[in-house]
Amino acid sequence: MRLILIGPPGVGKGTQAALLESRLGVKPLSSGVIFRAEIEAETDLGRLAKRYIEHGELVPNGVTIEMMAKRIRRDEVRKHGFVLDGFPRTIRQAEALEEILDEMGMPLDKVVSIEVDDEVVLSRLAGRIGCTKCGEIYHSVNKPPKREGICDKCNSPLFVRTDDQPETILERLRVFRENTAPVRDYYREKGLLQVVDGRHEPEEVYQEIVAGVEA
Repeated sequence: MRLILIGPPGVGKGTQAALLESRLGVKPLSSGVIFRAEIEAETDLGRLAKRYIEHGELVPNGVTIEMMAKRIRRDEVRKHGFVLDGFPRTIRQAEALEEILDEMGMPLDKVVSIEVDDEVVLSRLAGRIGCTKCGEIYHSVNKPPKREGICDKCNSPLFVRTDDQPETILERLRVFRENTAPVRDYYREKGLLQVVDGRHEPEEVYQEIVAGVEA
């Protein structure tokens, strides 16, 4: 299974990626987690990306594409499939991904757009906590860690994102929709787009995604 999950922060992409991994074995590839791993490992790509991030600039398409391509080409991803989260974010990245997958003989199965109202995103992101190392997401009410301030998966410290404030979230939603709309249209024209209602419980969303892929 080869999927892309599209949606703003708070719609449940990480939850669905985890369900797909645990039940179907597909490998979750989150651009945010991969960026952090490359930066921490001080690879050439990581150092290059860090320079842009530290200056508050977007990492160029070329660097992002090369970083993601490196993971997609791994043997375990070839064998088990993948679910992409946070990539592609631009038409250029979508075109590059198509070229990479064509070379590998691994076409996409679906591009799933998980959609909810802004109010739902605001309520979900209030109290969100993230792992500084592996990127696992928790919530102070809905999904608290077993030990306060410590990740259940890797025992690293947890943090509250400074941009998870209502005003900032609304701006992030605006920017997301502005930047991602062309990518959604790109995949809709290719007949790959599946729209899913993210207001439902995670299990319902998961079943809808799987049913759409198998249809």
